Amino acid sequence: MSFPETKYMGSKQALLPFIIPALKTVRARRVLDAFSGSGCVGYQLKREGLEVHSNDFLRFAFHFAKATIENNGTKIGESELKMLVSPSKGSENFIRKNFESLYFSDEDNEFLDHLWANIQRLKGRLQRSMALAAACRAAMKKRPRGIFTFTGRKGWDGRRDLKLTMREQFTRAVAELNAAVFSNRRDNRAFCKDVFEIDPEGYDLVYIDTPYVSPYSDCDYTRRYHFVEGFCTYWRGVKMLRHTSTRKIESYQTAFAYRSTVEEGFTRLFLHFRNSALAVSYSTNGIPSQERMKELLLEVKSRVTVYEKDHFYSFGNHRHKVGNNNNGVREYLIVAQ
Repeated sequence: MSFPETKYMGSKQALLPFIIPALKTVRARRVLDAFSGSGCVGYQLKREGLEVHSNDFLRFAFHFAKATIENNGTKIGESELKMLVSPSKGSENFIRKNFESLYFSDEDNEFLDHLWANIQRLKGRLQRSMALAAACRAAMKKRPRGIFTFTGRKGWDGRRDLKLTMREQFTRAVAELNAAVFSNRRDNRAFCKDVFEIDPEGYDLVYIDTPYVSPYSDCDYTRRYHFVEGFCTYWRGVKMLRHTSTRKIESYQTAFAYRSTVEEGFTRLFLHFRNSALAVSYSTNGIPSQERMKELLLEVKSRVTVYEKDHFYSFGNHRHKVGNNNNGVREYLIVAQ
């Protein structure tokens, strides 16, 4: 069992050797990963034998978590895979019609239209989440830096990921997700909710890694990953902004996305989960400051411990920021009990 390598803004995969030992200082049986993102932290906690509840308000992140964390044994077999990658007589042409020449070739767009129709033929919820997660992973691997904030072949280079067809990428993604499936004999769960809708009772530990406001960039994950987010419902129930060059969808509102509301958001969050130990991933780029974050935590907890590590993020939000000094940060894990 191994978690697929992530290609996701803010992923903590490289920081797991720093994060997990600090989390294990809290005696916990059930943990909530409240903003799961790529799912790598929750997955590692599952490997540690904890009961993991994973949540994210983005649907594609939810399907990653359902496929790898809630899923204790379901895989996509050869017969299902053969069906999924075959042409579908009942497919619509939404992607071919709305995203022609924007991100992928005509052939790849057609494959995705057929794939969506075929996914609906899968009978089990876990298999559907596996297939949706694999489709999203394939689409992200076929984009430079994995994002959808620009169109065309900007940033295209000789990497193999960009040369493989969507069908090849999807087949690989299914194999990687199948390899990640295992049971830790716990009742693990995945949610797709606003974090404040989650019942706060029953968690020994709540791990918090919000999209945080930075002086250098916004934290609008919907804007960066709108294509895969839309694919998860075939753009039903979301508002596509057709006047935009990227055909992005309307971003979901969150208090953690704006300087004017972020402190109020953390105050409310810590109060909501005040009966659990709290662990907050944070960095020197975050707003509010680390010292202010400690003050907010001390309003609901009596003891705060800060773990620190230098870290360099290779993922820049804009091309001119990739590799510059603004990506080098002091990473914190703030544990409050």
